[in-house]
Amino acid sequence: MALRKNKDFNPHKCGVTHFLNRIGGRWKVLIIYAVSRDCNRFGILRRAMPDISKQMLVNQLRELEEDKILERTIFAEIPPRVEYKLTKYGKSLMPVIDVIQQWGLKDMKKSIKQI
Repeated sequence: MALRKNKDFNPHKCGVTHFLNRIGGRWKVLIIYAVSRDCNRFGILRRAMPDISKQMLVNQLRELEEDKILERTIFAEIPPRVEYKLTKYGKSLMPVIDVIQQWGLKDMKKSIKQI
């Protein structure tokens, strides 16, 4: 596993920095949101986020699993099936992500009215 540069960088013990170290970046919040909405398999996540590369999705899923935000279940089938779900810790992020979603929807409506 590649070493993440900024995972523990927080010289001032800031809560926002800690949050961003855990789920910052372009994709993690989107992955968490998608998994919470039953996009729980790799192929479904790729279709839900067509701009993410396969390798980036793999890396982000691994990091989220390493941070105990997602849990991966491998089913003993042919071909093997893998599903992701939020852990209890991951579910604790949903109120924050729901607020982000509501803010984004409100801001998009506001932006459309200004056009």
